[in-house]
Amino acid sequence: MSHNAIFPSFFFAGFECSTFVWKDGERKDFIALTGHDKHLEQDCDRMSKLGIAVVRESVPWPFVDKGNGQYDWSRVDQTADSLACCDITPIWDLFHYGIPDGCDLFSDECRERFVAYARAVAEHVIPRNPDATPFFTPVNEITFFSGAATDMGWMYPFAKGRYAELKRVLCRMSIEAAKAIREVDPRARFVHVDPMIHAVAPPDHPELAEQAYEHAYEQAYEAWDMLAGKAAPELGGSKDILDIVGVNVYNFCQAQINPDGSRDVLGPDDPRRKPLSELLQFVWDRYHVPIVIGETSGFQEFRADWLRATMEECMKALVKGIDLQGVCLYPFVDIPDWNTQEWAKLGLYDIEDKETCERVPCEPYIAELRRWQKVLDQPEWLEQDGGRVNLDEVVHYAKEWMRMKKAGMR
Repeated sequence: MSHNAIFPSFFFAGFECSTFVWKDGERKDFIALTGHDKHLEQDCDRMSKLGIAVVRESVPWPFVDKGNGQYDWSRVDQTADSLACCDITPIWDLFHYGIPDGCDLFSDECRERFVAYARAVAEHVIPRNPDATPFFTPVNEITFFSGAATDMGWMYPFAKGRYAELKRVLCRMSIEAAKAIREVDPRARFVHVDPMIHAVAPPDHPELAEQAYEHAYEQAYEAWDMLAGKAAPELGGSKDILDIVGVNVYNFCQAQINPDGSRDVLGPDDPRRKPLSELLQFVWDRYHVPIVIGETSGFQEFRADWLRATMEECMKALVKGIDLQGVCLYPFVDIPDWNTQEWAKLGLYDIEDKETCERVPCEPYIAELRRWQKVLDQPEWLEQDGGRVNLDEVVHYAKEWMRMKKAGMR
């Protein structure tokens, strides 16, 4: 099966852009915490020199939307200008856990305000590059945020007991925002990201197997189902609204669910882990829409190993005919751990000094990226003529890689 390329490069970058109010009551701004605001031009240059032509970037709702239809576009304009200089395509992230102060997330007023804001963003950013297809993520990680802002108690509005209600609210916000954006430009595309997970029961509690399956293969898909119109069709979802599924993949996405509800992450050699290619097949069979790895990264000294393992599974998915459009290396630069504030060691570039936020390349991780660019015959730097990925060629090289691996040559 042949699939048309949607994006100009197979490898994407992403910058952590959370703006949540944390459980300590403090509003966070991860673009500032990671220095992406003051290193913006250099970060774009780094992406370009790594052959990355797509990036998940932020329109930070709490900082842009000043209320009463007034917007401060200064940060957005700086970002858009820097990306344009390097011919990098943004996927604009409109709501990354943070809402404006004084906004009741469960209210009709908040939803209407968000939809108006989404329309305003589209009206502002699309004319800056009218020939390019515009990409948006209306609401980041609906499923995860629904838990983090309710029963987990991590983020505002700390609405315990309202998990299912918030998920429905966020889906409606995302659907109506997508429709508003499409009224501005019918070409607009949407990438809806959420964790793709696998869960198992403890060996001594087999009675929890059904609960674990429901958690991983029903609850985790409810938001995408609503966006697609497969569930709660009264919200207005459709396959066109779902558009592109972004699956977020980290080692902690596969876990054992214990009787008390706690999670034990499955180790890399745990035979109960599910291969990534099988999880991608599940998503593909469920929706039959294009898929991207919306976020992925290993930890600390295991970043290169994680990318290697992830890409090997992506090769299998491509060969099986799954419409996998790209892999987003997220975060591109390191981030502070949400709880400890210590640098997490996740990015292609580390940060060692919180004051200067100077970037320090993680050479093994970058070398592994370069290796896979060569495997897939992808450019190792961006050229002026741009262009798009030829997915038929990507699949061809994936098949060649699989053939050589079976022959013991990889």
